[in-house]
Amino acid sequence: MLRRWGILLGMLTLLAGLAVATTGSASAGTMGFRPGGPVHLVGSAAAVPNARGGIRHQAESTNWSGYAATTGTYSSVSASWTEPTGTCSGSAKYSSFWVGLDGYNSSSVEQTGSEVDCSGSRARYYAWYEMYPNPSVSYSNTVRPGDHFNASVTYTGSNHFSLFIQDSTQGWSHTTTGTLAGAPRSSAEVIVEAPCCTASGGILPLANFGTVHITGSMANGAALGNAGGVTQIIMVDSAGRDKDTVSSLTSGENFTATWLRSN
Repeated sequence: MLRRWGILLGMLTLLAGLAVATTGSASAGTMGFRPGGPVHLVGSAAAVPNARGGIRHQAESTNWSGYAATTGTYSSVSASWTEPTGTCSGSAKYSSFWVGLDGYNSSSVEQTGSEVDCSGSRARYYAWYEMYPNPSVSYSNTVRPGDHFNASVTYTGSNHFSLFIQDSTQGWSHTTTGTLAGAPRSSAEVIVEAPCCTASGGILPLANFGTVHITGSMANGAALGNAGGVTQIIMVDSAGRDKDTVSSLTSGENFTATWLRSN
């Protein structure tokens, strides 16, 4: 996903194959040029013996951290979180928090979430949705640190998806429906992300989001930890150092992620 202001100097023409109808007062505008999309894994997932909370495997990625159910067919995913406070200085940095279907075992992702981006010492907060490989679209509604978010992605049949996000603190919500042919629905995930991409195609620096608290992580109507083949994903930099820490799942649904470094 790339929801960036001023990374490049033009707009990517919207890719064919996505029909979207939006309800509510969303201001749908494509941000940036290059959506990111699927996970960028480092090596293959390793089995985790005697793990708690339904975890079966652990994987390293340069752009995702969190949890993904990866061994079934998934029709829904949902979670709640509190928008963290960005600590900003120096160059531009970016952090995303989202729920989605696909992207771990596939080249499509259907997702919605929130963001904290840094431009120098200024933090910018907003919410968005994306049906990769199409560009992401931002909402114009106010988002502030400390806001409580609820979000879900649901497959409704015949290549149709419903993407819901609610900021219950600010009192707004959006349900966006879209069509994406060929999405396999082979994973369900709750993710913290360092979005893609720089002009050279690299992962963008991860904004210092402190700690984000994520609760009620569900897939197919059950706790994510019970959804089958759950993988804990750790975000690492090019030297293999952790970029954040991800706690174990409690009750199969709840975890925290804490920022460590930008890149």
